[in-house]
Amino acid sequence: MPLQPQTLGAVLDETLTLHSTLCRREASAFQKAVQSGDDVVVACTQEARLFTELARQTEGATSVIKFVNIRETGGWSRDAAQASPKIAALLAMAHLPDAEPVATVTYKSTGRLLIIGELDAAERAAELVSDVLDVTLFSLGAGRDGGLQERRYPVLAGQVRSLIGWLGAFDLHWERSNAIDLDLCTRCNACLAACPEGAIGFDYQIDNALCKSHRACVKACGVAGAIDFSRAPETLSEKFDLVLDLRATPAFTQHALPQGYFRWDGQDSRTLIALRSLVGEFEKPKFFNYKQKLCAHSRNEKTGCNACIDVCSASAISSQRERQQIVVNPSLCVGCGACTTVCPSGALTYAYPRPVEQGTKIKTLLGTYTRAGGKQAALLLHSQEAGTRLLGDLGRLARLDPATRGVPARVMPLALSHTVSVGLELWLSAIAYGASQVWVLMTDEEAPQYRDAVREQMDVAQAILSGLGYQGEHFRILQAKDARDLAALDAQLQAPAAQGVAQAAGFAVQAEKRATLEFALDHLMTHAPAKPEAIALPAAGAPLGSLTINKDACTLCLSCVSACPASALQDNPERPQLKFIEKNCVQCGLCATTCPEDAITLEPRLLLTAVRKEARVLNESLPYQCIRCSKPFGTLKAIESMLGKLAGHAMFQGAAADRLKMCSDCRVIDIYSADNEVKITDIR
Repeated sequence: MPLQPQTLGAVLDETLTLHSTLCRREASAFQKAVQSGDDVVVACTQEARLFTELARQTEGATSVIKFVNIRETGGWSRDAAQASPKIAALLAMAHLPDAEPVATVTYKSTGRLLIIGELDAAERAAELVSDVLDVTLFSLGAGRDGGLQERRYPVLAGQVRSLIGWLGAFDLHWERSNAIDLDLCTRCNACLAACPEGAIGFDYQIDNALCKSHRACVKACGVAGAIDFSRAPETLSEKFDLVLDLRATPAFTQHALPQGYFRWDGQDSRTLIALRSLVGEFEKPKFFNYKQKLCAHSRNEKTGCNACIDVCSASAISSQRERQQIVVNPSLCVGCGACTTVCPSGALTYAYPRPVEQGTKIKTLLGTYTRAGGKQAALLLHSQEAGTRLLGDLGRLARLDPATRGVPARVMPLALSHTVSVGLELWLSAIAYGASQVWVLMTDEEAPQYRDAVREQMDVAQAILSGLGYQGEHFRILQAKDARDLAALDAQLQAPAAQGVAQAAGFAVQAEKRATLEFALDHLMTHAPAKPEAIALPAAGAPLGSLTINKDACTLCLSCVSACPASALQDNPERPQLKFIEKNCVQCGLCATTCPEDAITLEPRLLLTAVRKEARVLNESLPYQCIRCSKPFGTLKAIESMLGKLAGHAMFQGAAADRLKMCSDCRVIDIYSADNEVKITDIR
């Protein structure tokens, strides 16, 4: 790949020096640079460990060092000759400051490990970690070989009722009903020899299906007193820091397992290595921010949006309908960001990195690429681990295999902590910044529901762009698991460009999701090739839309107004009216769920006219006037509906029926002024 330092330097507004053997013969140049105090960007990741060690050994080294890969994703490609704009963009992005620190979640582990499984397998696993961990076994039977004669670890047995928690805070609840107390048992094997039915195995528990109540074992146990058939079953609990589960059916079935919980098939040593390292105090970022007032999950114990709960692969989000909110357990959260992507209101936002920081990366990447002469950029979002590894493998294959093209010069790779941490508002912002397409590379890291969620969001985004007249496919999920998929990945990366905006946007991504979405939509609509009045959107995942009111059924009770979390529905203090601001609607459905008349229907769409941002009247009615004082106190439709429903009721006949037509003041006056009214004091 022919690098051009002068051309790249002009785009980046700095003087660049080209090095070809920086990690070997020119190491002194690197050491001199890190002594300058300025940030140092090394355009190679292969020798990151060596450079880090060199900086540590260099006296007076104070510079912050960053690494960026321009080789596998740019130079090792059939488009290497045209890769200068991409390289400039990658270097510019590497210059950006790191994400600001956020609040952290702390785990404390003293190394108390619970191993659940058959006794022989559990003891073999314990042998490999007991030198650094305090092991307790939960026996699920003897297994093929049974337990060791020497009791090296505490053993629990019984029926597991529940196991909940996370690293440093697991709670085990189990029921103990066996006649043999494993704490008292000395494993002398006298009971095994005495039992005529062979009901006692080398897990030192009695199989009640085989036991015929001879009780020879009790006599054989003697003074140890470990066997007592009169012992009542009891429920016990104990706390552990770590759990190693050897069962075929695990305690946790979600895709993202809790920190500190491991499954082991007896083969992969990496599991035990990870276990051995989990003693001490650990921290991770608190990956999310939550604003309850924006949450569209619940109002008045009615459920609206469940998107975050449904998509969470860690079972970290639960509902608190009575408090009109969801609850996210930061200790279970794995930081995938899927909940923030599907949240229509922006109540949940990704915190590390923040949306503003992620938006700055995207804008810098695409802006620099365009200034350097690049055209029709495709933004490729991938994970930091598996995604980066796959792109590296593809670059190496392109260098060796003439049939492989590698990552095209127009494809801008951007590593994310997780591929679902970026969603609709940032995808559309990328298009507004000049990207032709946005692609998401998924591997086997993602939970199945993540693919569905991303696909739904992409369908919405594509419907918007297609409706605005932008030609081509702008959004796509690329799937690849390992090296066997590289040929297919290579072919997908060669897809033709789609139509982008004529002029790149200048807005900055905001902290609020809906604000960013509005900026992106405004720019895309302003420069749209076509401008219809409205664009229909898919029902699944659409965060934009209108409402249809059945005016014959609606009584203007306005219960929908109090239920709306986004202030999209409003009343009029001066007259009976239901108003609606379409821009605010998040299509959560709380209004439709709350409406007692079932008069509201959601209509996912994007309205392009100015009315979208204005309050418009959905329904109105004449006020009902009090028959005594003529003061308006309700709507004509509501009072007539009430009168119709109570017409046949024995309690609302004659004068009582007339009071329903009065305001609250006149109703009280009429009750106390009626001569024929029966009062409680008249009853003897």
